[in-house]
Amino acid sequence: MRMAIMKRLGDFIPASVVLAMLLLLSSPCGGETGMVQDQTGRQVPVPADPRRVVALAPSVTEIVFALNQSHRLVGATQFSDYPAEALQIPRVGSYIRLDLEKITALAPDLCIAVKDGNPIDVVRRLEDLGIPVYAVDPRSLDTVMAAIRGIGGVLHAGPAAAEMVAEMQGRVLRIQERLTGVAGRPGVFFQIGVNPIVSAGTPTFIHELIEAAGGRNLAAGKTPYPRFSREQVLALAPDILIITSMAREALFQKVKREWMAWPQMPAVRHQRVHILDSDVLDRPGPRMVDGLEQMFEIIHPDLAGRG
Repeated sequence: MRMAIMKRLGDFIPASVVLAMLLLLSSPCGGETGMVQDQTGRQVPVPADPRRVVALAPSVTEIVFALNQSHRLVGATQFSDYPAEALQIPRVGSYIRLDLEKITALAPDLCIAVKDGNPIDVVRRLEDLGIPVYAVDPRSLDTVMAAIRGIGGVLHAGPAAAEMVAEMQGRVLRIQERLTGVAGRPGVFFQIGVNPIVSAGTPTFIHELIEAAGGRNLAAGKTPYPRFSREQVLALAPDILIITSMAREALFQKVKREWMAWPQMPAVRHQRVHILDSDVLDRPGPRMVDGLEQMFEIIHPDLAGRG
């Protein structure tokens, strides 16, 4: 019966996909399947012991590695580059342009997706092919930690996830304790884009990290990624200017040098122009707390050395 169904499916989908489905059907499954509610509220039929997992975003890959469950990964997306071992995992496209054929060719028994970014049509097609997709929806530090707990739960790493979250919460709490009684909140301009200049508004991880680190986001507002002219940035008179490096550090060093030509800006006058790695600031995984600590050290260097 299965072979007959596969033969009929072969009229509609690529042969490599049919082959992968046959492999999935004939290989030992990860135990009984149980319904699990993911972070979006969906009920997902997750194997009791997923053995072939595809991570559909770099943040998911990082979480799986941090939980010491990388042996389950058979696929990851284009920019899954941390830790370095993740570069050895087969690619399945970028997280916003997933390659359905490559995913199915890996015969996964579970895919782990992110709600904000992964195309819903690809998720639905995977589910139509019988591949369960567990989704996380991290939009804040708290929901990042909830995503870690959720992924830990489906990968039999609940205790490791709980320990990781407790450690992250402790680090966040230590920063909040150091900020107790501190009245001054320096104005921070966080530059993401170069031409045009783009910053981070209120509905972003960056805004939350700036605020949690004791700063005041000068780009706060309903627009997630507002654009600014150089004159507008100068008019905001930021006390601190932070530029994200991404993979093009030479370019952002050039941007920093260009800003240093404007000494009327308080950030320039007081030598408070910094470059940070964007991956630790806006990739919703365990390293976000590293980003928070780096931000805190930049905004309140006098407090960072305490405790």
